Amino acid sequence: MNTQLNTALNQQPSLPKQVKIVEVGPRDGLQNEKETISAEVKIELVDRLTKAGFVNIEAASFVSPKWVPQMATSTEVMAGIQRKAGVIYSALTPNMKGFEAALAAGADEVVIFSSASEAFAQKNINCSIAESIERFRDVAAAAKQHRIRLRGSISCAFGCPYQGEVTPEQVADVVKLMRDLGCDEIDIADTIGVGTPRHVQAVMQRVAQEFPIAQISGHFHDTYGQALANIYASMEVGVSIFHSSVAGLGGCPYAKGATGNVATEDVLFMMQGLGVDTCIDLNQVVDAGQFISQHLGRKAVSRAGNAIAAKRIA
Repeated sequence: MNTQLNTALNQQPSLPKQVKIVEVGPRDGLQNEKETISAEVKIELVDRLTKAGFVNIEAASFVSPKWVPQMATSTEVMAGIQRKAGVIYSALTPNMKGFEAALAAGADEVVIFSSASEAFAQKNINCSIAESIERFRDVAAAAKQHRIRLRGSISCAFGCPYQGEVTPEQVADVVKLMRDLGCDEIDIADTIGVGTPRHVQAVMQRVAQEFPIAQISGHFHDTYGQALANIYASMEVGVSIFHSSVAGLGGCPYAKGATGNVATEDVLFMMQGLGVDTCIDLNQVVDAGQFISQHLGRKAVSRAGNAIAAKRIA
């Protein structure tokens, strides 16, 4: 990159100097795969991501295998990974039974979830938003008792496949509920990928009135090709935590047409170009993306990852 351009970008006060990337591929990315993926492959993926330098990896989900069969090996995965000091290994926990399993498996962080859309809440978790928060009250209390980090995830924060528009005020209402449960971090998720930069900024600025922006994360899907632009727009208003999925894995079973999370390789490539530090080795992430993609028998959904891999072959 041109030295003067790089210097100019680094001097922009609106962009953070460093961001935290939460890698969600091993859980959110793989959960909808139809073909069963062995615990050994999942363990290898998590270990590769740990070595690449991630400080937070979503590694497991303790939901009923009846609903998410792919996550049935979560206990085995958590027992088999090579943990690194200082790395947070997260697990999705839908209820107290899930929390107890996550606790026994040594999860460093448990993730609870709701929606900014009443219609989506009914489809996804078969209850209202208020009821979903009430269901998690015991999980939140138990997490605090055991000194485990508690993260809240709010889906459909920028639009819903069933009700359509979701307002910033609706998102803020759920943020307040999760804040009052004691969440340490709250994810604002574009489950169907319909957000655009100005809309994203409006939502982030509104929720920052209810919860510290340093503890708010952006979780963007790339359905309409807006994820990188939305990450940049979020950084402009002070967000410095983002979720991504190696090789662009993922989707949502309750949102027709929703594609995967933004690819980690693409996010890291953009951050490098902006001079924003992530403390993550892009080349090792490309290797991890190629590893899991080859196992799944398809090409990675990452332009940067595939381009870097192709240059190595050439």
